[in-house]
Amino acid sequence: MRSALLLFIACCALPAQVGRPLADAHNCYPYEGKYKDRIDRALTMGFPVAIEQDIAYYRGEAVVTHTEKTNGSEPTLKAHFFEKVRPIIEKALRENRRDTWPLIVLHFDFKDVKPETLHAAWDVLKEYEPWLATALKTADASKLSPFDMKPILVLTEDADEQAVVFDSEVPVGGKLRLFGSAHTKDLTARATNYRRWLNYSWHAVEPEGQQKAGEWSAEKAARLRQIVENAHGLGYWIRFYTLDGYTENENQGWFADYNFGSHAAVEQRWKAAMDAGVDLIASDQYEALSSFMKPAK
Repeated sequence: MRSALLLFIACCALPAQVGRPLADAHNCYPYEGKYKDRIDRALTMGFPVAIEQDIAYYRGEAVVTHTEKTNGSEPTLKAHFFEKVRPIIEKALRENRRDTWPLIVLHFDFKDVKPETLHAAWDVLKEYEPWLATALKTADASKLSPFDMKPILVLTEDADEQAVVFDSEVPVGGKLRLFGSAHTKDLTARATNYRRWLNYSWHAVEPEGQQKAGEWSAEKAARLRQIVENAHGLGYWIRFYTLDGYTENENQGWFADYNFGSHAAVEQRWKAAMDAGVDLIASDQYEALSSFMKPAK
């Protein structure tokens, strides 16, 4: 069964609680020169899959890194992601199985929102536009134009500086190459042609944070369902980050703030997110999450 996200992409109207969400490979790039296999691991999770790339700027290039303080050691976005997936995407285009697209939901998290950084990423997307899901810019932002679906759908976050480069600077009738999230504070506005998704910290569900979350409860499950139902009711896809549960011996450069402390604790949250209809579930534990999300045979 296709996921709720893919069904929404296909018909631009979200069916109520259908299918399963996508596993989202959080921070899918090297960290401090280590963990260079993250992209390979993400691409073995099966398709469709979501992959996060954090973006900064170095000497005219969009590079993949966790910090805006770049030094030239960072891989470029082109080399690290786009050329890595070239065989997958070219095969998909040859086979032309559009009902399976997008294969990859690519998520940009910009480490700075300076114009030169944003334009560098926009130019990379221009180069690979034949691979990308696009939608025509409408004169009325409330009118969502349908996707010209391709194997990669690109999402970015909510900064207004991003909306200027990726939406406002695009002429009416031009192609939007990526789609921003909406501001989540006091959310009442419906999805627009550019802002089509929401990106929530798990603190919205458990305000004390992962490390101090305690036991999962019916009250927390109800809060999660309410957030998801509100998002879907306003026409958005919804993502939550970051749901990890591991011992220190299992740590592969992950951040303690996201750690519930055990497999059992995080699996409760993964199941709750799936049951609530969350579209994108972000974790650093790629293999564990994707395995957990696969339907039982």
